[in-house]
Amino acid sequence: MYIIGENIHIISPKVKEALEARDGAFFAALAQRQLAAGANALDLNIGPRKKDGPEVVNWLLDQVLPVAGDALISFDTTNLAAIEAGLQRVPRGRAIINSTSAAPERMATVPPLAAQYGAKLIALTMGSGMIPVKADERVSIALEQLIPRALEVGMNIEDLIIDPLVLTVSGCQEYCPECIEAVRTLKFAWDPPPKVSVGLSNVSNAVPRELRPLLNRVYMVMLMAAGVDMVIADPLDSELQDTIRIIEARDASTPVGKVYLTLFDRTADMGELEPSDVDMDDPAQAEIFKTVQVLLNRVIYTDSYLRF
Repeated sequence: MYIIGENIHIISPKVKEALEARDGAFFAALAQRQLAAGANALDLNIGPRKKDGPEVVNWLLDQVLPVAGDALISFDTTNLAAIEAGLQRVPRGRAIINSTSAAPERMATVPPLAAQYGAKLIALTMGSGMIPVKADERVSIALEQLIPRALEVGMNIEDLIIDPLVLTVSGCQEYCPECIEAVRTLKFAWDPPPKVSVGLSNVSNAVPRELRPLLNRVYMVMLMAAGVDMVIADPLDSELQDTIRIIEARDASTPVGKVYLTLFDRTADMGELEPSDVDMDDPAQAEIFKTVQVLLNRVIYTDSYLRF
């Protein structure tokens, strides 16, 4: 699984504080830790940063590029000047623009920039309004707007990454199974199919901290089964990394590993994990089953869903 490390994110208080203090050692160390843990790319999320976006991107690159090796750099901001400043610093083919939507003002400017600099482009399946709930609506945006525009400006389809948009299970629960279906459909909707990426941890936004890792792990398995190619995720989450390893190595040596593999196989076959697949007397297996039911919108999410 290709992992874009999400940890350099302005929403993090530690990142925000280190950026304000221009603590270069903090960012170099954080980049190194993510790469050592298995990240293939580093996301630099600076937010809109309207006033000083180019300066901030250039400063971050001064800290990160010396330790990045062959890792790609993802520029995660709506500030187009900041993105271009970054693209001018990174060798051709080693950058990701995160992201464009299908909104007219973004479609007019961002894909041409990606084509100009040979950057990969994450394209979100939404326009100017609300994110569509249904999978087929999201896929239609990709097929009718995002892919044609990328090809129109001269991008290679291999450089386009479609993001069908993971939303939180808390308040947007009906989106969770639809996103899985959108991933599945996108892998068959174009020849050759575009890469598909998601922001994994979005699924557990606004839920108690102790529930987040489990939701992320279970959703990861389901998305892998649907065919996702890449995730923006926390590479420092060792349990998430082990779950990915279990699926990729098909390691059924533990009861939990066996359940995850069964979940993967059932989802890949467009089925569902059944109660008979799980030993409900084993708390870890029971938690996985309950989480699947929530992510499939079979059981209404509450912060206490594991207790019932």
